[in-house]
Amino acid sequence: MSEVVENADKTEKAEKLDKKSLVARLEEEGDVAADYLEGLLDIADLDGDIDIDVENDRASLAIAGGALGHLVGDRGEVLDAIQELTRLAVQTSTGERSRLMLDIDNFRGEKKEELAKLAHEVAEQVKASGESVKLRPMNAFERKVVHDTIQEIGLTSESEGEDPNRCVVVLPE
Repeated sequence: MSEVVENADKTEKAEKLDKKSLVARLEEEGDVAADYLEGLLDIADLDGDIDIDVENDRASLAIAGGALGHLVGDRGEVLDAIQELTRLAVQTSTGERSRLMLDIDNFRGEKKEELAKLAHEVAEQVKASGESVKLRPMNAFERKVVHDTIQEIGLTSESEGEDPNRCVVVLPE
């Protein structure tokens, strides 16, 4: 009996250490990414404040202030490119693949709200009709927001198609 308790304690301690090391690794990712982005802003002679956080087991960075809209692009395509470059800079520095998320001028924050609202509307439509609804093509970030919202509502969704035409299909119960 005491052996079982000992093993459970060891497992719990190991999980806490893993969680601490994960947070430390993500904080390191955030620091490396912030340094890279700061350099990028300096080169472009742009002002912006960089906030670093850890959300959903990912490093999360946000740049705010100044006139930064052109770093987002019309539909976030420039933001996506800068995010990929930042991930590559982190990977080069740390030797590990990064899943960091970058937001500029709260573009992704506003997009999350917009997509959550869309997901709620589509969920109501699916519940009322009992039929699947296929949404417009979306990038990976947008699809994840919709999938997460649909799951919170209690329905199921899946992605279909190939990028850049990959889209979410919301399924009835």
